Amino acid sequence: MNLPSELKYTKDHEWIKIEGEIATVGITDFAQSELGDIVYVEVDTLDETLDAEEVFGTVEAVKTVSDLFLPLTGEIVEFNEGLEDEPEKVNSDPYGDGWMIKVKYSDASEIENLLSAEDYKALIAG
Repeated sequence: MNLPSELKYTKDHEWIKIEGEIATVGITDFAQSELGDIVYVEVDTLDETLDAEEVFGTVEAVKTVSDLFLPLTGEIVEFNEGLEDEPEKVNSDPYGDGWMIKVKYSDASEIENLLSAEDYKALIAG
């Protein structure tokens, strides 16, 4: 299982890449493998400011629909529009072309609440 060590993670199986004041968010390799074939990603919160833990969208797989939770308080500044035509990129490249949103976060202290790759690995190992 792929868990890039430079990323941060959440208990909701999302990854976060911090670059300056922008955080890129997607779901982990573990999450996409648990969900199965992803057929649709919906984000209708573009340009909205949400609190950490609020639902920013949904990911739909063949068998289930899962909410996506914002890992950091901030404004959603970009949605990966490539997922509208090719949602399967979340399955094939969850940490690359399968990213979902970019957030301009407003509280850097929240980053400390995110999990390291090691902590996330322990979480999913049970």
